[in-house]
Amino acid sequence: MDKFVIEGGTPLRGSVTVSGAKNAALPIMAASILSEEPTVIHRVPRLRDTETMARILTHLGAKVTFTNNTVVIDPSSLTRWTAPYELVSTMRASICLLGPLVARCGKVRFSMPGGCVIGPRPIDLHLKGLSRLGVAIDIEEGYIVGSSRNLKGVPVFLGGAFGSSVLATANILTAATLARGNTLIEFAACEPEIVDLAMFLRSMGAKVTGEGSHLIQVRGVKKLHGTEYTLMPDRIETGTYLLAAAATGGCIRVNQCRPEHLFSLLDKLEEAGLEVTRGKNWIALKGKKSWKALDIVTWPYPGFPTDLQAQMMAFLTLAEGVSSITEKVYPDRFIHVGELNRLGASISLDGPKALVRGVKKLHGTRVMASDLRASAALVIAGLAAEGETEVSRIYHLDRGYERFEEKLSTLQARIRRVH
Repeated sequence: MDKFVIEGGTPLRGSVTVSGAKNAALPIMAASILSEEPTVIHRVPRLRDTETMARILTHLGAKVTFTNNTVVIDPSSLTRWTAPYELVSTMRASICLLGPLVARCGKVRFSMPGGCVIGPRPIDLHLKGLSRLGVAIDIEEGYIVGSSRNLKGVPVFLGGAFGSSVLATANILTAATLARGNTLIEFAACEPEIVDLAMFLRSMGAKVTGEGSHLIQVRGVKKLHGTEYTLMPDRIETGTYLLAAAATGGCIRVNQCRPEHLFSLLDKLEEAGLEVTRGKNWIALKGKKSWKALDIVTWPYPGFPTDLQAQMMAFLTLAEGVSSITEKVYPDRFIHVGELNRLGASISLDGPKALVRGVKKLHGTRVMASDLRASAALVIAGLAAEGETEVSRIYHLDRGYERFEEKLSTLQARIRRVH
């Protein structure tokens, strides 16, 4: 099992280019099977998750080739509609195949998904939405079993206890493209990854409008065609590098990103007292030796991203004063708190809120990653700490960051992977 060994205390400096967005790549790769023609997708990050999605598509009968960061998917020979536990259990985002499979095949048998352990993540909105479109659904021995002779467009409300759901929106959106009539998705997720999915579907011939708002309209068509598409940049990777530089007092420029996707983060970095400049497709950050405490509340987009909560917490461990972080998306997403405290942080929990009392220094030690974004937080803390830090179980991190240690090394980080 691999681990990272980090010599902390070196400010990050230089420039880095982000990869394509993992959270856009997975639903777009899944949606490619809506057509019977080949699709070419550029800027796909080489990650455990994208490779798992490629394996699932191959299992279903599609032909998938991965060359550098370009994926070619030929779904013409798709023959199966069952996704097995062995593949699905490692990646929650595999659930976004539900909609495309039932739309293409008229039936689906799908293992309940796995992924990061960050608290309850129910799939009731997925099943509710597909049922509204005319899919008969049962749960049999840990599998979701669905069938439909004819999908029919109807109004679908996707509001949940913690707001809208990105993957549920993706499932209903993709299934609705081949439904008869018009589908109105109310309380749809507004995330940029859903906008990217809608743009991809339109390039296949789908009739979609309203993406980026809580009201998406889909006019069903009889057939979709293959396409060629380039993914949006990864906003969470962008934010992770910015927070790593901020925590180490560094100065970096992140290229090939979209600043408009990260207004909530950039606003908080400026509130902390850091200097942030931005262009059309780049963001530059100039760190300081000290920064102010912040109050953070995670919300669905355009609010502060839950996927940057752990990294922000690592940054705030060294702030002046007491910060608060309230988790409104996944209230139990605080498994990283104990490991950050092992590095010398002072963090206490009160239900869905964490109080982070800034300390003068963090100290290197051995820590263990619990999930994808917690892994990145521990790396950031290790980069900012004095001495050596070992971060184990980094297979979590490999699910979401392409060549992470290599990119950090170009920013003068002293980090190496040990096999």
